[in-house]
Amino acid sequence: MLRVCHYKVTHSPQSQRYFSTAMPKLALIQLKAHEDPQINIQNTKKAIERAADSGAQIVCTQELFSTQYFCVNQSAEPFAHAEVIPGDLSRNLGQLAADLGIIIVASMFEKRTKGMYHNTAIVINTDGTLMGKYRKIHIPQDSNSDQKYYFTQGEDGYQVFDTKFGKLGILISWDQWFPEAARINALMGADIIIYPNSLGCLSDEISDKGDAMHDTWQTVLRTHAITNGCYIAAINRVGIEGDIEFWGRSFVSDHGGNIIAEGHEMEDSIVYADADLEAIAEHRCHWPFFRDRRIDTYDRISERLIEVEPEDESKP
Repeated sequence: MLRVCHYKVTHSPQSQRYFSTAMPKLALIQLKAHEDPQINIQNTKKAIERAADSGAQIVCTQELFSTQYFCVNQSAEPFAHAEVIPGDLSRNLGQLAADLGIIIVASMFEKRTKGMYHNTAIVINTDGTLMGKYRKIHIPQDSNSDQKYYFTQGEDGYQVFDTKFGKLGILISWDQWFPEAARINALMGADIIIYPNSLGCLSDEISDKGDAMHDTWQTVLRTHAITNGCYIAAINRVGIEGDIEFWGRSFVSDHGGNIIAEGHEMEDSIVYADADLEAIAEHRCHWPFFRDRRIDTYDRISERLIEVEPEDESKP
């Protein structure tokens, strides 16, 4: 039996305005994950349908939405749940997008070939066609995330998808901490950068560290929005899986770094926000970061470490 999800619906202050391609309505799907991938898929599809019924035109899932977050340790079992793209799941979502007339951004565990897997997000057009995919480029490795065991880093570069509801940049989880990735997406024309996530703390640390870590996460993404003059949509999972408590609180920031919508920290949520794409151009005129970039001075940014020669103290 499918689990019944309870949603907290959060609207931006502009949510009552007329919806158009210049002001698309976003919906971020934040759900607790079940051990059974088929239940997660069905719950997500129901949430997508509900979001579309509420007027959403771009609907986004959390990172690796069809499974629990399996990267906490090494096991061969999760590989059995990886999806070929295109494949059954992407075609299923494509039919759903076509039936609802919406854009779907879905994060999946991709099987590229035997022994090569990716953390991938796909973008499905309103007619159900697969517009393309982004394979996560930055792959972390720490005591609570064994991602290098599971994921090959993407080598196809950054991707921006030109949809009828705006240009969408896609970055995934660890990518979000790198300002270079957000800047490249913006320079490629992204109006909205979408970040599927799986962020949380060890359950015995959530009360001590959770708020501080959440604030750091939100601050970094709001900074990307400000310095790039674009919208940021961050989708996080919620609930307790093993020793990790995911803090939810998916949110949308406008181009000024203002949080215009946010999900619940403990409950399943559909987070709605309207993105005023026409306001981006005006904002960038007032904050002309792109105009004033000194690209002639940034050549060393591609170096791993910039070695500075020490001063010769023997010279007068």
